[in-house]
Amino acid sequence: MKGIFKELKVKNLIFRNRIVMAPMCMYCADSEGYANDFHKIHYAARAIGGVGAIIIEATGVETRGRISNRDLGIWDDSHIEGLRKISDSIKKYGAVSGIQLGHAGRKCSVLSEDVIGPSAIHFNEEEKTLKTPREMTKKDIEEVAEKFKNAAKRADDAGFDFIEIHGAHGYLISEFLSPLSNKRNDEYGGNIENRVRFLKEVIIKVKEVWPNDKAIILRVSAEDYEKGGNTKEDMAKIILLVKDLGIDIVDVSTGAVVPAKINIYPGYQIPAGEYIKNNANIKVIVGGLITTGNEGTEIIESKRGDLVYIGRELLRDPNWVLNQAKNNGIKLEYLPKQYERGF
Repeated sequence: MKGIFKELKVKNLIFRNRIVMAPMCMYCADSEGYANDFHKIHYAARAIGGVGAIIIEATGVETRGRISNRDLGIWDDSHIEGLRKISDSIKKYGAVSGIQLGHAGRKCSVLSEDVIGPSAIHFNEEEKTLKTPREMTKKDIEEVAEKFKNAAKRADDAGFDFIEIHGAHGYLISEFLSPLSNKRNDEYGGNIENRVRFLKEVIIKVKEVWPNDKAIILRVSAEDYEKGGNTKEDMAKIILLVKDLGIDIVDVSTGAVVPAKINIYPGYQIPAGEYIKNNANIKVIVGGLITTGNEGTEIIESKRGDLVYIGRELLRDPNWVLNQAKNNGIKLEYLPKQYERGF
């Protein structure tokens, strides 16, 4: 089979096709970060619907690492049971299961928390749901890296096939990487080598507990869309500095580091992903307003990306992959028998 229906093997992962469900916050965990039946049903439905891999939404490595007080958590061992149910249900129906480990940094909207960032710079003074972060001390940096390590161990215990380290969209790791949000004067700020230091330390810590045979994906914002910010050229350099530490795939997104005007259109992020793929010599997941299988196939067949992430379209249609196969006259061996009469 061609295009998005090709199988792909990366380390321990066998993707039955090239479609990845992008991590999208559902904002429906309880205030302590516990998963519920909605999460299990929501993700299992997309596995039944044929996606190759599912990345569970941004999951906080500590309480102040949440984007909101309704985000999933992985900062305590008691979170493992609920997350394992989700992972098991995803794998039961044939998809590869992953979880995004994240820290919101200055974009934490839980105002009761001690909001932190690389520098004491507000994301947007007009955004009253956020507050100015406290600049992290070196002790803070060490402690948060340790939190990522502990979260990775829990993700393994919960049975996930891979983890995705969230280094995009203006959250903590992304804040360190961007010169727009990182104005530090120590070894964690300034040039690219310094700005990438925190990410390196996170990866090194994670590798202490994450099995060597399991894949690690890194999500990045390849363009800040603001003068003085990171570009795809900068991000390729950053990937070259970290990939040998254990990064197997890069999930390429853009923006959200600072408020910026972005010219959005179908496939608008593909050039950034293609550049990183070619210049950092690494497999990439790409996407951005992709809505049809033909668009995805063009990306794969032209070697502009290795996998394609789908977000909102999978919210609208859990059976998107099955429908794209039907529309192109392709019979999938993993079409659920219960659904055969519909396809």
